[in-house]
Amino acid sequence: MCAVSIQPGDPLDPNAQALLQASQDMMQSLFASEDNHFLSFEELRAPHIQFFVANSDAKTVGCAALADCVEYGEVKSMYVDQDARGNGVAALLLEQLMTSARAQNLPLLRLETGKGLDAALRLYKRLGFVDCPAFGDYAPDAQYSIYMERAL
Repeated sequence: MCAVSIQPGDPLDPNAQALLQASQDMMQSLFASEDNHFLSFEELRAPHIQFFVANSDAKTVGCAALADCVEYGEVKSMYVDQDARGNGVAALLLEQLMTSARAQNLPLLRLETGKGLDAALRLYKRLGFVDCPAFGDYAPDAQYSIYMERAL
């Protein structure tokens, strides 16, 4: 795989939409609808959300979003194409989200992920995320959710 670049993107771009749809399809195959918390393509264009894409060799291979929740930033819709996994794309996207959150003076970066997403959990732990209680509108007793945070 060639060098990877991370830049702002548009969730309505067809390449980004293909990744987001693959992410949503995967989540729907793993979890019941009430256990899925992804945002629609249009919701990812809200003013308080920054959306980033990872490109390699003129192909969009990953995406992630940062929601500014005032007291913390939240990782949303992070996904890497299957063919690009294992090449550090997810770590680069997460580093971009942390950089953007710091630039907004957000003290924490939080995320909700699902049980069984072992590769994602390993990445989050490697980058300093630790388990935390439910936050925002997430249910504290959600059967499949894992909540994590990292101080910035």
